[in-house]
Amino acid sequence: MPDPAGVVLSLADIAARLGGDVLGDAQTRIHQIAPLTSAGAGEIGFLTNLKYRDQLQTTRASAVILAPEFADAVSLPRIICKNPYAYYARLAALLNPPVAAIPGVHALADCASPVPASARIGAHVSIGAGVALGEGVVIHPGCVIGDGAAIGDGSVLYPNVTVYAGCRIGSRCILHSGAVIGADGFGFAPDGGQWVKIPQIGRVIVGDDVEIGANTTIDRGALDDTLVGDGSKIDNQVQIAHNCIIGRHCVIAGSVGMAGSVTLHDNVILGGAAMISGHVSIASGAVISGGSLVMKNITRPGRYTSVFPLEEHSRWVRNAAHVRHLARLAERVSELEKKLKETNIES
Repeated sequence: MPDPAGVVLSLADIAARLGGDVLGDAQTRIHQIAPLTSAGAGEIGFLTNLKYRDQLQTTRASAVILAPEFADAVSLPRIICKNPYAYYARLAALLNPPVAAIPGVHALADCASPVPASARIGAHVSIGAGVALGEGVVIHPGCVIGDGAAIGDGSVLYPNVTVYAGCRIGSRCILHSGAVIGADGFGFAPDGGQWVKIPQIGRVIVGDDVEIGANTTIDRGALDDTLVGDGSKIDNQVQIAHNCIIGRHCVIAGSVGMAGSVTLHDNVILGGAAMISGHVSIASGAVISGGSLVMKNITRPGRYTSVFPLEEHSRWVRNAAHVRHLARLAERVSELEKKLKETNIES
């Protein structure tokens, strides 16, 4: 949560910390970032989309962040940088630092393991035996940390996060409310019409600088561990099943569902509500459009989409009917091509 006291910096100060070139009055003071349409005095706007270029002429912002090709598009004081969107993100963090947590353990917390003096443990937190907590860890009220779990330096767990026994969270991670790390994977063996539960004896291992959204669930492995690589970002209400391997710096949008033993290599992006079948491998740099179903391996980077286009219902029904007959149509075309080829040979 940002510090309500806020920060005020000149453009010169900002460029000294984040880079970029200042054009215009470098002493212009900035206390907040805002959209071009609503920014006012003391606020800085940014342009990342060409279709909003006209807003540069009407904005009331004190300054703007622009790419080099738009350096002369406005006379306002401005910071010129290669990637205005990333610059905006870093500046927003600079102007809105989190409220510093006051170390200490709440009287209503139940801690069966040592807690570093730099950590903050909220009310009704339960920390099991053999838990390793890093320096500066913040655990908000209602969290449960199972026996033998580990949480790295500077990580933050928001209210009601559960980390099951033996699971490991890296340093500087953020786990939002309701996240469950290490619940049993969905493993059952059929036996005469009944289902025998398969003990899930692996763990979940989360790397450094990972963010996990609210009510997201990551299941522990059946035998080996479920892994989440450094720097990956996972949105709200995502399901990651047992023995999945998430590479480094992957992005997984909300409501994605991943069946067991899926492998995402580094820098994969999954759009919202994408569904990934079990044992599928997705190559580094692949981008899966929202709502797509992935049922086979993807071996090369690129953008992949399996969503049936949206249109008026009656037209969609007719098109869907045609899709059902495509296999038969393909067979007929093949037969006609064969006959045509035979006819040409005879003639």
